[in-house]
Amino acid sequence: MSNLKLSGQNRLVSLDVFRGLTMFLLVAEAASVYHTLLEANPEGILFHNFFIQFTHHPWNGLRFWDLIQPFFMFIVGVAMPFSLNKRMAVTSDRGQVTRHILKRCLLLFLFGTGLHCVYAGKLVFELWNVLTQLSFTILITYFLLDRSWKVQLGVSLGLLVLTEILYRLYNPEVPFEHGANFGNYIDQILMGKINNGGWVAINIIPTAAHTIWGAICGNLLLSSKSENEKIKLLVIAALAGLAIGYGLDLAGITPIVKRISTTSFAFAAGGWAILTLAFTYWLVDVKKINSWVFPFVVVGMNSIFIYLFAEILGHRWLYGFIEIFTGGTLPALGMGESAVAIITAFLTLGAMWYLCYFLYRKKIFFKI
Repeated sequence: MSNLKLSGQNRLVSLDVFRGLTMFLLVAEAASVYHTLLEANPEGILFHNFFIQFTHHPWNGLRFWDLIQPFFMFIVGVAMPFSLNKRMAVTSDRGQVTRHILKRCLLLFLFGTGLHCVYAGKLVFELWNVLTQLSFTILITYFLLDRSWKVQLGVSLGLLVLTEILYRLYNPEVPFEHGANFGNYIDQILMGKINNGGWVAINIIPTAAHTIWGAICGNLLLSSKSENEKIKLLVIAALAGLAIGYGLDLAGITPIVKRISTTSFAFAAGGWAILTLAFTYWLVDVKKINSWVFPFVVVGMNSIFIYLFAEILGHRWLYGFIEIFTGGTLPALGMGESAVAIITAFLTLGAMWYLCYFLYRKKIFFKI
């Protein structure tokens, strides 16, 4: 793991670390780690404000957990130039690669809509899952991969401007109102209902910018520029995104709202994603400080599989199975309900990590 590239495929370790860390955090959420810790630290307790960062902001504002989905979508974009180069080295048939991308996007769409059926316990048609959105943003980004970074950037900014216009035209007085915005209107047309939490399917438009920006960064990392130049450009882009995003919010122009992926949110989250990539690249690939990365790389190697497993079986079955034993033994040792719940959550997380490790050791990697 100390080498810059994995498997000789021009694959940066920092990319695998960033992906793996993001997936590890998602798996921890499915294992109820954050929920149990927050329950044990209610408002007024010292660590409450820390653990609440692992929940989504109710509307206007930005918490750490609001960045996880953008990170996920951004990382996919970063990986796309690497993946395309790898596939084109095997086959010169671009049509074959395109068919693979179309198949992958279809599967992601089906996985995303299928998960909502699992959540609801019945057949439903809902388009709010990250995998559903990713199926569209990958497709948009793929058809831009051969274009210059200026064209890619221009399209991404165009999508954000389009989002801004659509919301403002629909409700000029209060364009970003919870439950009464353009995204809710489109959801009524597409699904005949709106999400009580405020999530909207039309987020595929602004969040496509994150995947496109990821591809731009991926091409930069593949370029012949020096490591210092790459880091410099990444940091400049990140600071620009943060300045624009927070600036729009603080100026009262467009609020940062993750649930409808406002333009200000897209810029701010994109800035944090690029800055995280720059730091990870500097730390892992440039400075070679990578002795700590293995637990996360293991998770990232089967990212879609472990996400689906965690969402379908993690809390719904595995947590309950482990709780049979922790709940039946730990209280006898004098442990309270909160302590038992926290231990159960961490054991669930450990079990899912070990599943990733087992697959890694057996060289079983689920790809779509």
